[in-house]
Amino acid sequence: MKKISRSSNSKLLKMEEFFPESFRLDLKDERNAFFELYKEEQIWICKPSCSNQGRGIFLLKNPAAVNSLQAELHSTEEYLRNKRVPYKSPQARIVQRYIHQPLLLEGKKFDVRSYLLIACTAPYVLFFAQGYVRLTCVSYDAASDDLTVHLTNQYMQKKNSLYSQLKDETVWRMEHFNSYVNEKFRKTNGLPKDWVFTVFTKRMQQIMLQCFLAAKCKLDRKLGYFDLIGCDFLIDENFKVWLLEMNANPALHTNCKVLRDIIPPIVYESL
Repeated sequence: MKKISRSSNSKLLKMEEFFPESFRLDLKDERNAFFELYKEEQIWICKPSCSNQGRGIFLLKNPAAVNSLQAELHSTEEYLRNKRVPYKSPQARIVQRYIHQPLLLEGKKFDVRSYLLIACTAPYVLFFAQGYVRLTCVSYDAASDDLTVHLTNQYMQKKNSLYSQLKDETVWRMEHFNSYVNEKFRKTNGLPKDWVFTVFTKRMQQIMLQCFLAAKCKLDRKLGYFDLIGCDFLIDENFKVWLLEMNANPALHTNCKVLRDIIPPIVYESL
């Protein structure tokens, strides 16, 4: 991001405008910066940087949890040092500041999965596709220790006992989401009509493009190379759009009606 911001393009967003404050735990300086910064009563989310389906994610909600993580990382470092093995960083994980006041749909937390298709790298050709909205089974409670309250992906929601009866309610089409925002939030929040398909969509595209520009120098350039990236966005109660993460190998399951309608065209159009 720093590299592309040097070009002083006024259209570029600053990272703090769309990406929650995050630290890499496998880098000593960032790790130490996080532990110095952490204050009581804050919630952070810790997740592996190379995993999916919510595996290995946990919340840091109190000083005891943070101290425990710090001790674990320290003991791993000590072990590797004493074994005299070639230096190996701790597991690649990040901690990310948790967004406390997400916008809720019918009292439930949600995020939006949309798609970035890098169709070609020689030359670069990119496409955007609308995805779908992922909701939790149960109402949002920031104080809850139940991860199914905080993480919206289907793999995590399946662990909730209500999932089997609410499965089709945990995924909304973007059209449904747009109608809901028009009806429930447009007047009270002074939003333009069809905010989802105008302002929100434009912001998602802007963020995706900026992330691509920051990472494109790392991509292999060869005819025939392409990738479909699943991008997860969260909207807070002030209608600010946050990028949570970008996923290689996004889930393409069709285990509910909305996904059966949305996923096959995404795959077909990608190919």
